[in-house]
Amino acid sequence: MRKTVISRVVLSAIISTSLAGIAAPAFAQDAADEAESGEIIVTARRRDEALQDTPIAITAIGTAQIDAKGAVNMGDLQGTAPNLLITQQNSGAAAANLSIRGLTFADIEKSFDPTVGVVVDGVFLGTSTGQFFDFFDIAQIEVLRGPQGTLFGRNTIGGVINIRRSKPTGELGGKIEASYGSFKSKAVRAVFNVPIIEDALSSKVWYFHNDTDGFHRHGITGKRAGGANNENFGASFLAKTSNGNFDALLTVEKQIQDFETVNSSLTQSSELFCNIAALGGAASPLAPPANQCNRNNRKDLYTVFGQDTGGTYSSPAVTLEMNLDAGGVKFTTVSGYRKSTEAQTQDFDSSSPNLYLTDRRQSFRQYSQEIRAAGKFTDSFDYVVGAYAYDGSYSLIQDTLFFGGPLPTQIVSGTAKSLAFFGDFNASLTDELRVNFGGRYTRDKKSINNTVGAFLGNPKASFKKFTPKISVDYRPNEDHLVYASWSRGYRSGGFSNRAQTAVSTLAPYDSEVVDSYELGWKAAFADNRILFNVAAFYSDYKNLQQNTTIAALIGGIQSNETIVSNVGSSTVKGLEADLTIKPTKGLSLSGTLGLLDRKFKGFITRAPGATAILDTYDYTAVDGIYSPKFNASFNATYEAETSFGSVTANAGIRFIGTYDQQISIGANTATVLANGSTLFTVLENDPRVRTDRQALLDASLSTKFDLGGAKAKLTVYGRNLLDDRGPSAAFTVADNPTNTGLWSFASAREPRSYGVSLGFEF
Repeated sequence: MRKTVISRVVLSAIISTSLAGIAAPAFAQDAADEAESGEIIVTARRRDEALQDTPIAITAIGTAQIDAKGAVNMGDLQGTAPNLLITQQNSGAAAANLSIRGLTFADIEKSFDPTVGVVVDGVFLGTSTGQFFDFFDIAQIEVLRGPQGTLFGRNTIGGVINIRRSKPTGELGGKIEASYGSFKSKAVRAVFNVPIIEDALSSKVWYFHNDTDGFHRHGITGKRAGGANNENFGASFLAKTSNGNFDALLTVEKQIQDFETVNSSLTQSSELFCNIAALGGAASPLAPPANQCNRNNRKDLYTVFGQDTGGTYSSPAVTLEMNLDAGGVKFTTVSGYRKSTEAQTQDFDSSSPNLYLTDRRQSFRQYSQEIRAAGKFTDSFDYVVGAYAYDGSYSLIQDTLFFGGPLPTQIVSGTAKSLAFFGDFNASLTDELRVNFGGRYTRDKKSINNTVGAFLGNPKASFKKFTPKISVDYRPNEDHLVYASWSRGYRSGGFSNRAQTAVSTLAPYDSEVVDSYELGWKAAFADNRILFNVAAFYSDYKNLQQNTTIAALIGGIQSNETIVSNVGSSTVKGLEADLTIKPTKGLSLSGTLGLLDRKFKGFITRAPGATAILDTYDYTAVDGIYSPKFNASFNATYEAETSFGSVTANAGIRFIGTYDQQISIGANTATVLANGSTLFTVLENDPRVRTDRQALLDASLSTKFDLGGAKAKLTVYGRNLLDDRGPSAAFTVADNPTNTGLWSFASAREPRSYGVSLGFEF
């Protein structure tokens, strides 16, 4: 019996070797992004147009709103836009799990494309690593909901977060800020603008630093855990001609991160890692102490027991944007280069014995080039056309210690190349009625080279798709706009770099496609003091890409492995609304509401059971991941002038319904089929991967005043003031219908924290 258990452990661990990559409206803008009338100007359709005139679901967040909220990173966007979910996951450096309208792919492996595109200064980021941005030097952020494949390119099937940083001002000046907060969190951020040639060449340099001891506590040493040190620095140079018909913006930057990796144990006594007694008795040095098993997924997550592990991350980047006004036609080119190197160890079993520890060294690089032309055929017919090319590659070397012994080293590398041509056209049929139509043709090429102890294969595959879009909008007067649209989104297929067999290495998964239908109304009342936007949508999602467990013959023994497969389809329908009210001078109120209903169709997988016959698993009834059925927010900002300066008070609360973070096996029913196999109908995901309802209350109070010729700003803030605790990501390993898998782990979201910052602008 003991030999059987040990065999099961070793085989399951070999199959799990590559687990380590699995995770987890605005009103005030800066002057550059506002028209003279005070309208918010956005570039969501690669044109400068007013937010209320743009016939898509979009939220714009500007400098003033970011400052008022005390926002510091990408996670603070959550709640500013309906049906937007952002969590940080600790399996990758500065990595984000992004979900828009329930569409996400919570994974940091470089072989997988993000579902939600993050675009920084016109450059699409090809991996979720590095997406958790610092928000000190931001001009404007646009959250575009729904497929944006026509204009924003590859794999923006769920939506786009479009980030524009501030440009060099051409005037001598700058701003600097220092802050201190809970968990010994410290930050220094500085931006300086320096003119080089008057009205022709200017520069901006910046340096951001932040470090923290982490908000976890180690259950054995008593020390803080999960600390991190981040550095981001760079320079931008803006050149322009005297007549204003040409400009070029060059940005050179680098991000460096040094961090501790922590995981929290969710392993139950029914799972193997908390049932080590079966291998040698409760006194075995491999057996975790009882207090490290059967822990809850709320406050228990903040105490950790694992090994001392950590990682480093370094990512240089270069961006060059050039614009030429050729008289009736504006040409734009955006060139991007980004590289990263990572080295990370992580104790995934989350217990004091060394049961499952990984050491990953990986590199990634991407080049991208976009060329656009925008203009008008006539006064009532304008266009944007262009081409886009992307070239990415990655490599990974992973060593794994299992029960203190090494498993076969995995060496995997891959490439991704993309070429696309696109066009987007506006035709005004009357003064009130306009038609927008366009499309994008994309061709992707992927390859992988995989070795796990032995060479498994070097396959290549191509994927192509034409993704059209059409919308009609009607503006009966300057205060109201109604629109209806249909668009198609596409996310390339590829290869799974967690494959452990030649069969899985050589077999590609297919592309995802979504058809999205949307109906919206944008309205302004009381001389633009009230803005109300609402959109209803329905999305039909085909060839769903999902991490699944499939059969695998390893070493001549029937077992399983985790890869990406196309497992069925899904529909998502929902409602979104945002409201902004400025009832009196200095007071701004805003709120958002998002409703989601996601259903799977034909979500079927197969895996080996007790016999050599494959069992069938029907997940159709489970909830989709990162898809809360309800989310809402309310925010209030009040600014008043005093004898010594201005005072701004801000308070906001975000409500997020429950959502699951992994497709897993919870409650289920079993039916024996005629061939002797079993059909398991999974009724829900494992409750341990389900986050609780969240009510996140934030507040800040700041004052601005003159100090020795400079403008000073003092801010005190509190985040998550209700101390709402729970998981930000959770995972069960080798789960099965009897809940006797290997182990389970999670990461926690930030608890209540306070801080103070002092800044100067000159």
